[in-house]
Amino acid sequence: MSDYHYGGQAVLEGVMMRGEHNAVIAVRGPDKQIVTQREALDSPLYRSRWAKMPFVRGLVMLWDTLSLGYRALMFSANVQLQEDDQPLTGGTMVGTMLVSLLFVVGVFFLLPMFLVGLVDRVIASDFLSTLLEGLIRVGLFLAYLWAISLMPDIRRVFAYHGAEHKTVNAQEAGVPLEPAQVQAFSTAHTRCGTSFLLVVMVIFVLITVLLGRPPLWLRLISRIVLIPVVAGISYEWIKFAAAHMDHPLVRLLAAPGLAIQRLSTREPDDDMVEVAIVALRETIAADAAGADAAGADAAGADAAGADAAGADAPAAS
Repeated sequence: MSDYHYGGQAVLEGVMMRGEHNAVIAVRGPDKQIVTQREALDSPLYRSRWAKMPFVRGLVMLWDTLSLGYRALMFSANVQLQEDDQPLTGGTMVGTMLVSLLFVVGVFFLLPMFLVGLVDRVIASDFLSTLLEGLIRVGLFLAYLWAISLMPDIRRVFAYHGAEHKTVNAQEAGVPLEPAQVQAFSTAHTRCGTSFLLVVMVIFVLITVLLGRPPLWLRLISRIVLIPVVAGISYEWIKFAAAHMDHPLVRLLAAPGLAIQRLSTREPDDDMVEVAIVALRETIAADAAGADAAGADAAGADAAGADAAGADAPAAS
């Protein structure tokens, strides 16, 4: 079994699994058949020093998650279209992605600051002002998750999210990837993006408390500038927590992130789990095939080198 920690995300009627060198999207189409697409992760970005540098690598992975997730969503959306529908274009999805990013920054980072600004004059303490901003931010995030979970289509996406977690949990436990065995596992996972977002908001509070209560314009700039900084720190915590869940203190600190996943996951049915299993199996197989090919190429190069050395050596007398 590979030591690589697989992960992924839910898409429309499907799951994307990310491996070490490949990602596979599996989607159940309108005809109930499972359609897959593999993408090789061969960008120089993955081999750069930035991808290995602590705190910076979190930003690399965040960009990877956004760009790979965008392509996975576009593929899944096009699979669901009927024959007479126009396929979604890259421009449409890029526009949607940009609007979504602006929404996240505006609602979850800037809006709490402006709401606190309305009552800031009556708050004597800098600490309380910043704490209130953080509580509003977390409250908006939880309210948003709860509100969208009321939508039937989103509930299905959340169920596929649960299927993704169950499948990864089963794979990490060394259990055969069969629906009956996978269904026994939890829909929560330490490396979940929902947990990551909660950690981002908590660390945001801890850092902004140190900044005090600057003028509104400076506060606005600081909130925007801090987003990548906090994201890098949050990634390191998620990575550390996932590797040390056997420690009681780490389990205690990670508990809120696991609990909040009850809002962003649902119990999947066997058909959803089957899709997640297909995605993970094909990802593991693609990674293994790539490793075998690389090994064969290396062996061939060694053999060629040995032949060349033999040809150059003087004949024995």
